[in-house]
Amino acid sequence: METLLPKLEVPLSAAGGCDPSGLFPPPQSEQIWLEIGFGGGEHLVARAGQHPDIGFIGAEFFVNGIASCLVHLEEAGLSNVRLHTVDARLFLESLKSSVLDRIFLLYPDPWPKARHNKRRFISDWSLDEFARVLKPGGRLQVATDIPDYCRWTLAHIRRHGAFEWTAQGPDDWRTPPEGWPGTRYEAKALREGRTPVYLDFCLKNEGLKV
Repeated sequence: METLLPKLEVPLSAAGGCDPSGLFPPPQSEQIWLEIGFGGGEHLVARAGQHPDIGFIGAEFFVNGIASCLVHLEEAGLSNVRLHTVDARLFLESLKSSVLDRIFLLYPDPWPKARHNKRRFISDWSLDEFARVLKPGGRLQVATDIPDYCRWTLAHIRRHGAFEWTAQGPDDWRTPPEGWPGTRYEAKALREGRTPVYLDFCLKNEGLKV
């Protein structure tokens, strides 16, 4: 936390002023993938190791998760990861438009009580921001083991209109994407008998119509 984090932490820019490609040297600057709420960093670090030519940004504000991710990064010796440790919403607002190629939202807090549903990260606001910061054709990948959160996500995506669900059949949401390294939350869900669902969305070429 004292020595490695300052080298990797992404400063919070003024709204709409951050171009994350400037955080990485070529060729990493040509594609930027963002993981929101990376937990202990297992998925983030594994993906960065699979794709050393891509720049990765992880957003997380829980200290234990950040510390765990830093340990994984130091052990792996990766140079293509940067971290944002405040609030992912603020980070999204700080980004310029059309600067990300992929966004991961994996096992977000389901806020299961109906009175708390408004706190779920998938919302009309977040989808507006995703549509703004992703490049046309960019991907939004969501994983959850909570059936109601799956229904919530699909309903919001359908109503929003800027994204297409890429699934052609049940195997597409039942089977992990290619190269999937898993997460600690996924392992816990499987141990407890819950079935993960993998949702892959593509930003339409025209983006969000306003």
